[in-house]
Parts: sequence; structure tokens; C-alpha cells
Amino acid sequence: MNNDPSKIQSDLSIVDSLVQLSYLVQSIIGRVGADHELSIIQIRLLGILRDREPSMLQLAQHLGLDKSSITGLVDRAERRGLVERTIAPNDRRGFNVRVTSAGRQLVHVVGDEIERQLNAVIEVITETERSHLAAFATKILGTSASSND
Repeated sequence: MNNDPSKIQSDLSIVDSLVQLSYLVQSIIGRVGADHELSIIQIRLLGILRDREPSMLQLAQHLGLDKSSITGLVDRAERRGLVERTIAPNDRRGFNVRVTSAGRQLVHVVGDEIERQLNAVIEVITETERSHLAAFATKILGTSASSND
């Protein structure tokens, strides 16, 4: 097994590189989440709720979960005081979900730590390379999002 990072990089195909990069990012998110007793899916939930108040159905669709799974996820976050349900303005039978002030504070703490750790990982590339990486990722994600509609 070769542990030389420069050799590992040159040996990886684009698919292997993307998969390994996703493992690294997920590992960072998982570790930071564990430090705050949050799962990756809970971090995703809070991330979605940073700037919107979606319905339960919209949350389920965004996270790729079924109704019972999203209900359980929101129930657990609600018990921790991180989110709250509000009556949907367009459907009095439905609920929207919003982050609470405690949840917002946790979003900032966890988000800052994830950002710090990811920035430490990309210190090995130049600012220009970072800009290119961000542009490429944005392009790939944009293409992926439009093909999933």
C-alpha cells in the first residue's frame, strides 16, 4: 500500500478522486456533527432551514426521505429545541418547519467548524485552484440538480 499523497493523487481516476473527496468531506461533517450530537442528516436539515421555512413535504423531497422518516427527523430535532413546526399559511392542515434561535446558534457553531476544517484541507491548493474547484463544483451541482427535476 502506497501512503505517499502525491503518488495516491496521480493514481486516482476522476471518479475515484471524486469518491475519495466525498468521503473526506462526509468524514469532516460526521466528526463535527458527532461533537454536537448531530447526525449528517440532521446537519443537512438544519442547513436547509438556515434561510427558509419549507413544508414537511418539501423537506422530505429535498432530503430524499419518506413521510415517516421526515416526521421522525423533525420530531427529534424539535425535542432538542432546534426546530419548530408552524401551521402552513397555504394549507391549514399542513406544517412548515423553521429553525429556532437555539437551532440557529448551533447552525453557526457547526457551520463555522465545518468551514474551518474544510479550509484546512484545501490549504494545499492555490486561491486560483480554489476558485476553479468552486466553479467546477457549482457547474456539476447545477447540472445534477436540473437532471433530477
